[in-house]
Amino acid sequence: MNHSQPSAEKWYDGITRYQWLVLLIASLGWVFDVFEGQIFVASMKEAMPSLVPAETEPGAIALYNNIALGAFLLGGALGGIVFGMLSDRIGRKKTMSLTILMYSLFTCVSAFSQEWWHLAGLRFLVALGVGGEWAVASAMVAEVFPRRARAHVGGIFHASSVLGTYLAVAAGAFIIGNTAIQQWAVDQQGTWISQFVDPLSLPWRIGFAIGVFPSLLIIWIRASLVEPESWQAARQRAAEDKTLAMGTITELFGGKLLSRTLIGVTLAAVGLATFWGAHIYGKNVLVQAVERRAAEQQASASETVVSEDHAADLKQWEMLGMFLVTTGGGLGLLSFGPISERIGRRAAFNFFHLGGLVSSLVMFQFLKDVPAVLIAAPIFGFLSLGMHAGYAIYFPELYPTRLRGTGTGFCFNAGRILAAPILFISGWMQKDWGYTLNDSASLLSLLFLVGLVALIAAPETRGQELPE
Repeated sequence: MNHSQPSAEKWYDGITRYQWLVLLIASLGWVFDVFEGQIFVASMKEAMPSLVPAETEPGAIALYNNIALGAFLLGGALGGIVFGMLSDRIGRKKTMSLTILMYSLFTCVSAFSQEWWHLAGLRFLVALGVGGEWAVASAMVAEVFPRRARAHVGGIFHASSVLGTYLAVAAGAFIIGNTAIQQWAVDQQGTWISQFVDPLSLPWRIGFAIGVFPSLLIIWIRASLVEPESWQAARQRAAEDKTLAMGTITELFGGKLLSRTLIGVTLAAVGLATFWGAHIYGKNVLVQAVERRAAEQQASASETVVSEDHAADLKQWEMLGMFLVTTGGGLGLLSFGPISERIGRRAAFNFFHLGGLVSSLVMFQFLKDVPAVLIAAPIFGFLSLGMHAGYAIYFPELYPTRLRGTGTGFCFNAGRILAAPILFISGWMQKDWGYTLNDSASLLSLLFLVGLVALIAAPETRGQELPE
């Protein structure tokens, strides 16, 4: 007997052109999905302040931003659950098209917001599509590829989110923070544009308006993809046996699936709460270090010199910080698949949860100098984000085909529901309780410990076929 051949076979050997096409289209949908979420992060300092009165009390903008982030999490939760169930019932292809249409349309409409609650409400609607797209695409990728390739392609799929963040960074640096566009906006004062919006808000509005372009991906999906064979077989079995119904959410809470669902929801809640409560603010640590250095230089100078482009300079530093954290995060996402294939799914999650905790505390509590933050930012991104690829790999392995979209979508997006109140608390901590941004991010990073506890009871799925 020859036992060496399976281990010697590369994970990508024999992968067909169509399978690569599925991964490409699913990843592009996820790229634009993440862009629609991160464009708000890239414009938080410009968008929300332009939608509230100048005399708004200190800390209110931070609260409104956290309300918008919380609305995004809640919308993603509802969308992920509903569209996950829908994908089990009507198919992955049709549902993916619907989710992309939804997040593209409402991101574009966000450009026309007039009040802070308009933007927050539209973030909810954008998230309906965002949450749904991930659940459908991750299930489809898992079903189309063979077992030996699942962890690797699942990691690649989720790591493509970095490209979406890069697009948001580019929009922040070259559109929202572009001084030429800002000057052009100033020149629009008194024109017909000022009858509808404050011209100074045009840069961030343009950033949101370009969110309509991902809708073009729907044409490619409709022309190129077919439903996975495993889904078609499950639908046939459901037609013959009513006890094998497709997309029944109540089945997630019975038998052995109950413990799997609770573990999946807990892991997602920890990851999403720490992402929105800590990870996204890694870029702010670099801005704080730059401001601290500038203050020290001015204090030591004989004359106080204030650059007219100070705000624009800080925007570029903020986008650099976002780029570095995102780059490290992307490497972490890509690494989860190979690491989980070598040491197992549970051990990989444990590694990233523990690393996320330590790196967050170091980042937000101990780093003050620009060079130190520049070095630490990618490491922080790597350790605080890498476990997210595990959701695309691990969750589809927990459920049979007829419940895969439902279970995957529920775990990831019920986690959003649990994470959303934590973000409201983060806003209140800064507005009413006197905590700094760094302190609130540090406290939220302690949630990684909850993930470590949940993994004690998690089943190991490495090397197993998808349940049918």
